[in-house]
Amino acid sequence: MAGRRGDTRERIQRVALELFVEQGYEKTSLREIAERLGVTKAALYYHFRTKEDIVHSLVADLSAALDELLEWAGERPRAREEVLRRFAALVDQRFGPVMEFVQQNMPAMRELGLKHTLGEKLAELFQLICADDEDPATQLRARLALVALILGANPMFSSGRVAPPPRDVALEVALELAVPRRSGGSAT
Repeated sequence: MAGRRGDTRERIQRVALELFVEQGYEKTSLREIAERLGVTKAALYYHFRTKEDIVHSLVADLSAALDELLEWAGERPRAREEVLRRFAALVDQRFGPVMEFVQQNMPAMRELGLKHTLGEKLAELFQLICADDEDPATQLRARLALVALILGANPMFSSGRVAPPPRDVALEVALELAVPRRSGGSAT
């Protein structure tokens, strides 16, 4: 029974996120989420009382995944390439739409008190990728590497105006930025 409840929760999150990205957070109601799910509002309330609760759960899930990555990376201070690969997998496999939602709904994120939650996690990730390198160019490349991974998996490209890059291109670009290779092929 617990598995089914988790599946329902994830389904609600997925559908709500689709609507939030399509219409914007402010323009989406719980009624619309319930309708798209094909359930009553009462059934939706069983899992989430408000749409704020849904957003908090999405951010909490992403935050927990980032915490796991940060913990893993903290034990491996020189694993810059693998950290980027793991972050790319998180973004690509589940959290790209959450990050798109966050980017599109910054006023709502501030209002819900969630803006700093993810920003702090990404700042920590940035620090790990920089690995105490104080060179401004290296730091900028690390920031751009994270941006490349976030934008590379971002569904905003599906609007038809811009063709999405192949999934592996964002990782390739991020690795070129943050783990530059010398002409001999060894990492710097």
